[in-house]
Amino acid sequence: MKQPEETESSSASFSFDDTPLARELADLSARRRRLESTDVELSGKTRVLTVSNQKGGVGKTTTAVNIAAALASVGAKVLVVDLDPQGNASTALGVPHTADTPSVYDVLIDEFPLADIIQVSPESPRLLCAPSTIHLAGAEIELVSQVAREHRLRTALDDYLATEDHHLDFVLIDCPPSLGLLTINAFTAASEVLIPIQCEYYALEGLSQLLGTVKMIQKHLNPRLHLSTILLTMYDGRTRLAQQVAEEVRQHFPSEVMGTVIPRSVRVSEAPSFGQTVIAYDGQSAGAIAYREAAVELIRRDHASSKEGSA
Repeated sequence: MKQPEETESSSASFSFDDTPLARELADLSARRRRLESTDVELSGKTRVLTVSNQKGGVGKTTTAVNIAAALASVGAKVLVVDLDPQGNASTALGVPHTADTPSVYDVLIDEFPLADIIQVSPESPRLLCAPSTIHLAGAEIELVSQVAREHRLRTALDDYLATEDHHLDFVLIDCPPSLGLLTINAFTAASEVLIPIQCEYYALEGLSQLLGTVKMIQKHLNPRLHLSTILLTMYDGRTRLAQQVAEEVRQHFPSEVMGTVIPRSVRVSEAPSFGQTVIAYDGQSAGAIAYREAAVELIRRDHASSKEGSA
């Protein structure tokens, strides 16, 4: 019996290399290799950034701790100041923050030296944390009657940095999702604002109020403060919505938006439940790679702006 001739399509073999998953894995592998061969040069000065967005659920604390860990992984010495009463940044960095732990509350209300409350994260000796405790929830009310209530964190941070033993490359201040006295203390202490924006509907909602607060702080309390960085988070490249939001944000803030975007990642979400950042939890995952790229870009953007300023 004559066998039917095989057609060209039936004889063609399936190639895994042509699948979207294979291309994604190849891209991730290439980005990983680039990071391993990347050299970064730290400026030697201390950059103080407030990570803020009054809108909740945008990846603010996640961004603060993971960029801090990524900066520490490339040799920077980093302090994370946890100003959120929920203490999520302290949890993610693996430092104790029970009610009886010396915390940012003691610094703001009782004028403790910052050095007395800072703990070293178990992830890296270059990664430090000034923890938050539940007591911070009442600090907004207690600060109202305090002298120089807007400058308390700045004074403590300046005193800490004035000591030669306490040189830092970065200070990242994680704010609560509000524009109260805690956030104002953060703005007064910092020179830069880093705003995480999620790539979802209503991404720019409330941003004008936040920028209005920044301008108010510039005018009355801290003329050095400026919006330096916007980081797009929770990006899902498969959806048209995420692409549209990214385009819209880049149109409004062309020089502030980072080229790196942070994708939606299960690993990033899982890491805090183990008391870790994603850098320690799964440093080879897509989320960790993205945060490491963001950290490198953050360092290089400072060098670029310094050159422009000197020019």
